[in-house]
Amino acid sequence: MKKINKLSKETMNKKLSSIPFRLNVLFFIVFGLFVALIGQLAYLQIFNKDYFVDRIKSGATSVVESQAPRGMIYDANGKVLVSNKAKSAIIFTKGKNMTAEQILQAVYQINDIITVTPDKLSKRDKQDFWLASEENIKTARARFTDKEKETAKQLSNAEEYQMVVEKVTDEDIDFNDRQLAAASIFKRINAAYALQPIFIKNEGVTKEEIALVGENRTKIPGLSTGYDWEREYPEDGMLKTVLGTVSTDKSGLPDSSLDSYLAKGYSLNDRVGISYIEKAYESVLKGSKTRSEVKLNDQNEITDQREVFAGQKGENLMLTIDIDFQNKVEDIVESEYRRVMSEGKAQYSEGAYAVAINPQTGEVLSMVGFQKDEDGELSDDTLGTINKAFVPGSSIKGATIMAGYQNGVLQPNETLIDEPLRFIDGTIKASLFNPATNGAQVPINSEDALMLSSNVYMMKIALRLMGTEYSNKMSLPERTDVFETLRKTYREFGLGTETGIDIPGESSWLSPTNYYDDNGNLLYGRMGNLLDLSFGNFDTYTTMQLAQYVSTVANGGYRIAPRLVKGIYNNDETGSLGTLEKQFQPTILNEIRDKEDLDIIQQGFYDVVNSSDGRRTGSRLQTSKYKVAAKTGTAETPILDPNDSESLISLNSYTVVAYNYDENPEIAVAVMLPHMKEDKTGTNLNIAREILDAYYEKTH
Repeated sequence: MKKINKLSKETMNKKLSSIPFRLNVLFFIVFGLFVALIGQLAYLQIFNKDYFVDRIKSGATSVVESQAPRGMIYDANGKVLVSNKAKSAIIFTKGKNMTAEQILQAVYQINDIITVTPDKLSKRDKQDFWLASEENIKTARARFTDKEKETAKQLSNAEEYQMVVEKVTDEDIDFNDRQLAAASIFKRINAAYALQPIFIKNEGVTKEEIALVGENRTKIPGLSTGYDWEREYPEDGMLKTVLGTVSTDKSGLPDSSLDSYLAKGYSLNDRVGISYIEKAYESVLKGSKTRSEVKLNDQNEITDQREVFAGQKGENLMLTIDIDFQNKVEDIVESEYRRVMSEGKAQYSEGAYAVAINPQTGEVLSMVGFQKDEDGELSDDTLGTINKAFVPGSSIKGATIMAGYQNGVLQPNETLIDEPLRFIDGTIKASLFNPATNGAQVPINSEDALMLSSNVYMMKIALRLMGTEYSNKMSLPERTDVFETLRKTYREFGLGTETGIDIPGESSWLSPTNYYDDNGNLLYGRMGNLLDLSFGNFDTYTTMQLAQYVSTVANGGYRIAPRLVKGIYNNDETGSLGTLEKQFQPTILNEIRDKEDLDIIQQGFYDVVNSSDGRRTGSRLQTSKYKVAAKTGTAETPILDPNDSESLISLNSYTVVAYNYDENPEIAVAVMLPHMKEDKTGTNLNIAREILDAYYEKTH
């Protein structure tokens, strides 16, 4: 055992004696590396000093971005509705850490070689421009009182600057046109981020100005020429408002969505869609930005700029609307409405509205709106088809019958008695075809109720939903929950809810607010309005909602979201319409599964036009080139006499919803004429028939 220990110690001693040798070797290696490093530093800093100083002075490189043109918008046949018009522009890219004095120097140089139309400047804009000069700041500070000087010492730079601003007099900023132009240029540059290209001038740039900018680029770092674009509308019709608008480079990103756009990589002065189709399809229409590499010197001034990526124009949209058919519908609506205006029937009317939809796909075929002002002049109000709601009258009775079926209070095509309804408060409610003066009791089923437009049939459904049957001089139970029962079914057809159209800004529905308390509860004693609701004389709906409602009837119970954009297309070699990238499919929002019940409603709509009963309400549509099914509507919508606040003027709102009666209907139409004097010429029906015929001629 002792022998083993001895051997172990000898071995350890040998190992320990080798350590100093290894340390010496490691030391010499490290020493050699230090010598090599010192040699390399000497090589870089002494022998090649001039070379690397020149490289540093030549500056770092950064990448700047600028917007590419937006995609174009075409009609259903490929006709251009929105394009881009290229125009020459003078651009300035702000260097890093530019002081107000440096900006001011560049401004004066730019102002000497180009002519800029002054912007509308605020007083503060002018004050900031005047104070960009260090001499002027000194002048303003010299106007401080002794007390103000002491106060200023305690303030932050921003707070002290505000004191300086207040010392700028009106005489200081009484600028001439040339100074106002310079102030405008200063404002644009001063507001920009570093390395952010901005347009100094993008309207009316002359060849001489482009040449002068080229000659002075090296003298004015950051100045360059390029191209800008603006939206152009070859078809300057009513559809233009639906197409939407794009912000300018001056207005840039909208404040309401600023954070959202910045998070997506937009710059403050980027142009974006701010309404309707341009806004809804911003992500498609915006192009890929052009990227340029800029070189900066040791003063952070831009010395060179080179494009590294040309950018790509945005993708294109094809609409569902054929512009020729749209123009035809505009002519139809305007012609008919001007006729009733000339007859004195539209004195109090807000305008005229019409929508045509493909009920199988939800594709909007046409949407037209005219607004009439107090002077009787008509203007475009196409957007009124989605954001203006009116009382529809009897055209919604198909939905009321379905509510009766769905809630089990009405049997399929059940026969009820149409008779004048008399209530305890003396109110009498009756159908137009069977007025109270007749006092007749007429048995009718659901199909008859639609064909004859029976108000009483609808009110008896509402009474059953309240849990009661009609009896002479009855009082109405306070069953306010039944309002929601009816509205639930209405919403399944698209009435009283958003239609899902692919542009922002639509209204859902409106109910008379004076009938509700502050908490939104219906006031006591308003159950009579439930009866009015049942035959379309209470809530208000948009023309687009009526079009979705009739489309749901026409296609067998599928509520499909209206759509204005058919597909997304790329660009061909010339930047025009290329190949299809995405075809939009119908969006089914809900389905009414009671197909047999819907068959009854469809038959009732058919009878409105085609029954042999002379009392039918839609006979004017029988001459259409299509076989038509429809439902008419006349709502009593009196207004206060503007000349006598205690008197009412009797007015009606006329509607019609219609579709071509076929196994696969191809067009559904809704027409709204609000607040008209009595019109026995059937203007609403004339408009619907002419629209249907125009589409027939287009497609057959």
